[in-house]
Amino acid sequence: MFGRFERMVAGRYLRARRGERFASIIAIFSLIGIALGVATLIIVMSVMNGFKADLMGRILGLHGDLTVYGYGRPIEAYENDVAAIRQVPGVKSVIPMAQGTVLVEAGRFSSGAEMQGVSQQSLRDWTALSSGIIAGSLNDFTGDNAVAIGTTMADRAGLTIGSPITLLSPDGQATPFGTMPRVKTYHVAVIFDANWNDYNSSVVLMPLPAAQKFLMLGTSAVSLIQVSTVDPSNVQPTRKAIAARLEDPRLRVLDWTQSANGFLDAVTVEQNVMFLILTLIILVAAFNVISSLIMMVKDKTRDIAVLRTLGASRGAIMRIFLMCGASVGIVGTVAGSALGIAFALNIERIRQWLQSLTGTNLFNPEVYFLERLPAKLVWSQVWEVIGMSLVLSLLATLYPSWRAARTDPIEALRHE
Repeated sequence: MFGRFERMVAGRYLRARRGERFASIIAIFSLIGIALGVATLIIVMSVMNGFKADLMGRILGLHGDLTVYGYGRPIEAYENDVAAIRQVPGVKSVIPMAQGTVLVEAGRFSSGAEMQGVSQQSLRDWTALSSGIIAGSLNDFTGDNAVAIGTTMADRAGLTIGSPITLLSPDGQATPFGTMPRVKTYHVAVIFDANWNDYNSSVVLMPLPAAQKFLMLGTSAVSLIQVSTVDPSNVQPTRKAIAARLEDPRLRVLDWTQSANGFLDAVTVEQNVMFLILTLIILVAAFNVISSLIMMVKDKTRDIAVLRTLGASRGAIMRIFLMCGASVGIVGTVAGSALGIAFALNIERIRQWLQSLTGTNLFNPEVYFLERLPAKLVWSQVWEVIGMSLVLSLLATLYPSWRAARTDPIEALRHE
């Protein structure tokens, strides 16, 4: 498509001589703009993908794919429902849970928390938590005075294994002097790290029998049943099958698309908006390519006229300037892609290095819920960004190249 003569002339025009540097400087800035736009778009999309994937993984890992609720009342005779749910195809694990809101006190530390009662075996099977135990042993998670807390709560309250912790429930027993809240002191048996700051700071786990006693549920009742499936992306058929097997028609089954879909949809909308905003950076750089190429055509008007009189066709002239503009877009796209991919693959190391250099916290886990800055490269998106940049760069060269090809050599030489 491009002959040797056209490549030689285009290469000569890209190497500016003295007096011709202004247009080349604009071309260099256009190249830098395209590279930065492509790199920024790849980095931001990778961070958004990683944030969404980690968020979804933590939500499903800690809260399950499906949840069976009693809506304002406990689930009575839950063993029958658990046995029926386990027989549904596609169910991976079933965790009956007693749940309530408590006030945690330890020394001068006081904070509200969510108490969750699970059996020792259920906690072993709950890999999102059992794989993150950093102190204590699950063998000690038994009896009436053992609890498990997150690492954030332990750090804030100064708690270690064996430390006393007092739980206060607002739901108490009625007395002649009014409702008296229930208060009981436990000892820390396990400290876990769920890689989710909100969970590490505001959840207290307790053996199921002790939780049932503390919440006055009775030994045959739980607050909810948490279910994990083999395929979370296709959870609706499993939800319908579980709902059909439940003995109590008043029970309701919610899957993660119903309970957390609004939050994930908000992340998706933000991701799409960021894509559109950052695409404008590449578009602005493409307009700079148009400006630099128009100035180059104006500077080379006499050269174009000479080439035309020597026999160069309009197509050859157009291809010469297409190569000039496309070279800027291709080099900028390749450089930006390499920079963006390298940055996205090492973004956590870069964050830690910048934090140590500046002494500031660049990613607060209390704000973003996650313990680290996530990044996930989706190669289909990377190729979309590269293709979009190349197309915009090519389109930016069409009009100036067409104007160069339409130059009348007689008029150009007459004015020269």
